[in-house]
Amino acid sequence: VLLSGETGTGKGVLAKLIHRYSNREHAQFISLHCGAVPDTLLESELFGHEKGAFTGALKKKLGKFEIARNGTLFLDEIGTITPSAQVKLLQVLQDGTFSPVGAEKAVSTNARIITATNSDLKKMTEDGDFRKDLYYRLNVFPIEIPPLRKRIEDIPLLIQFFLKKLSKDFQKDINEIHPQVKFALKKYSWPGNIRELENIIEHAFVICRKTIIDISDLPENLRPANEQSSVESA
Repeated sequence: VLLSGETGTGKGVLAKLIHRYSNREHAQFISLHCGAVPDTLLESELFGHEKGAFTGALKKKLGKFEIARNGTLFLDEIGTITPSAQVKLLQVLQDGTFSPVGAEKAVSTNARIITATNSDLKKMTEDGDFRKDLYYRLNVFPIEIPPLRKRIEDIPLLIQFFLKKLSKDFQKDINEIHPQVKFALKKYSWPGNIRELENIIEHAFVICRKTIIDISDLPENLRPANEQSSVESA
């Protein structure tokens, strides 16, 4: 499965849902943000290594592919992996085997692979920055997640979800937002998508002193101009 969409659209959440509602739900869900791992360590993270395979390899380490056997391996920001890692990943997808760094024998895995990217992988293949054969392997079942600005109707449902979670975490009884707030949030363009919405609702939740979030609890850039003026004059 290849999940594509802008940053903050919920690719990681969708990956977990795919795992939860599959016949692999009782096995492990392993996640790795490829862009957060240094190039020199990525292959070790994915495929593991033997003791003494390189300087600092003081003991054997299992890779994510081996740990996720029978389960799901979610590789986020797949477009950032190195050419050498692309070759080894292609091998795993083709025949289900890989070699840990420094190992002489191949290891098998049947982990389901879900990848995600906010880059245009097809264009990257055309520019020579990503292997075409690997792209075709990853793109068996593509799912494109639209940005929040194209699914404004989801905002009320997301708000209720966030409020419920925040009420539990902060022990505050706030479960409603003022209609003005709904209107303001629906008018916003949401460059940061769902992640930005969650942060804004948390901000409002923390400073709210009532049982309902009103327009004055929002960051200034989301308040209507007349509301900003009244708050400043007060």
